[in-house]
Amino acid sequence: QVQLVESGGGLVQAGGSLRLSCAASGRTFSSYAMAWFRQPPGKERDFVAAINWSGGSTYYADSVKGRFTISRNNAKNTVYLEMNSLKPEDTAVYYCAADRNYYCSDYGCYRYEYDYWGQGTQVTVSS
Repeated sequence: QVQLVESGGGLVQAGGSLRLSCAASGRTFSSYAMAWFRQPPGKERDFVAAINWSGGSTYYADSVKGRFTISRNNAKNTVYLEMNSLKPEDTAVYYCAADRNYYCSDYGCYRYEYDYWGQGTQVTVSS
């Protein structure tokens, strides 16, 4: 079992930055691949970024590539999402997720169903 708690959301102006954190419980954090998803108001949840167990491999949705960076600190059981050049369309509830498998490669991801999910943190970008 892994419990995930997101933090760092808030209100920011367009062009600004935020860093989200996701703290995981348990001693086996390094055994889990991690990902961030987001759900805009009235829309379905979408994939944002994923990172493998060591942090050596990452993958991003086209909509955030070059603006967002996913990273992890296995000693702190935490995964991060650094978000720069934020746009109003980035407004969403952001969720972190964990799974023992890493479903992405340099060419894309083939599965977006993760075993564990956090409760989400709201990010609002004003224009």
